[in-house]
Amino acid sequence: MRLSQRIVNAFGAVLDRPPKNGRLVFPRKEDSIRDYTSAGLTPSRLLAILREADDGSLSSTMQLFEEMEEKDAHLFSVANTRRLALTGLEWQVVSASDGVGDPAETRSGTPGGIDAGLAEEAAAYCREVLASMESLDEALRHLSLATGRNIAIAEVVWEAAAGELRPVEIVPIDFTRIVFDEFDRPRILTEDEPRDGIELVPAKFIVHTPHSAGGHPQRGGLLRVTAMVYLAKNLALKDWMIFTELFGMPVRIARYEPNATAEEKRELLRMLESLGSNAAGIFSRAVELEVIAANRGAPAPPYESLISFLNREMSKAWLGQTLTTETAGQSSSFAATRIHEVVRQDVLADDIRKEGCTIRRDLLLPMTRFKFGSSAPVPRFRRRQGAARDVEQLARVLDLAVNRLGAKVPARWAHDALGMPMSGEGDTSLSGEAR
Repeated sequence: MRLSQRIVNAFGAVLDRPPKNGRLVFPRKEDSIRDYTSAGLTPSRLLAILREADDGSLSSTMQLFEEMEEKDAHLFSVANTRRLALTGLEWQVVSASDGVGDPAETRSGTPGGIDAGLAEEAAAYCREVLASMESLDEALRHLSLATGRNIAIAEVVWEAAAGELRPVEIVPIDFTRIVFDEFDRPRILTEDEPRDGIELVPAKFIVHTPHSAGGHPQRGGLLRVTAMVYLAKNLALKDWMIFTELFGMPVRIARYEPNATAEEKRELLRMLESLGSNAAGIFSRAVELEVIAANRGAPAPPYESLISFLNREMSKAWLGQTLTTETAGQSSSFAATRIHEVVRQDVLADDIRKEGCTIRRDLLLPMTRFKFGSSAPVPRFRRRQGAARDVEQLARVLDLAVNRLGAKVPARWAHDALGMPMSGEGDTSLSGEAR
């Protein structure tokens, strides 16, 4: 098979020749430099940073997003919960003939439209290549950051050996190197193109944009959604710390005799200061000492309730609910918590689907075309969900569906659902009464 077959990739470009071997993007000294854009952040400054992103420059925005997660413990927690729910699952490559096919694929062979043998061969090849890449897990974690930033790019490093072109490494691209042209198409800054960047070569880059707003990748992402909440929480926390410093400590008052000298007054002041730091002091019987508790009889400041509200807003944006992150001060029930957990599982299912579409489009598609030609069905990239199930009830449903209704249930799916591995070649299997 010729390697020069034409491929239409994610960017709408047509590949007339295979990508070059090796890397196109190399690390730069500028990648490790940070401007600390969150220092002294104000609403007007935040607006200016977001406008820069709208105009195609993402450097300040991406630095701000990174600092937001570093400085806000609750944001770090919900963001990691969202990403780890995805990356913590085991990945798998399944045949295009396993389940509903893609109408856009070229079909041949079986009455169902897909050559099952060729589809399984393509899936086995992609599975073997991905399993041999040590950088795959790191690249998938990098791509999962697009949940907050809305774009993540990784370079696919190809090598030709024994007449075959295959990927050997996937290298994450630093977020500050991403820019957009006037048509909102992503480009990568390099040493040779430090201003406008290079065009993304077909079959050379994996581009994950899960939350694009109206086709504009720089306008979506959950970190942009929560940026104003982060700023409001940061300002409230700053005011709370100032309030605590000024009014959180008890007030110490010492009254002296009218005939006290200036030196005696200064000595008395030093004693009060010592009482504040050491909680001990020596005073004359002539000195009247009074300690007034801070905030006595006054209502509590609103900062804590405001910050709790903002934390809940972050949780809703990232996880779709709040009861799986915090229940302090909230009226909740077991049923409500279960409903919130279902919402969170819906969010995870959507993340799995979007990740699978990206990997299939930008990686599995060119791998399959280069190896088997344009007629080969492209396998799918999925995550194996270990959702908690009532195994006994599932077994009864399978018994009814298969033995009484004659439903054709794939054996692989049944084994996965029951949590039982399929016996391999040479394994001794348990014999039972099942037909």
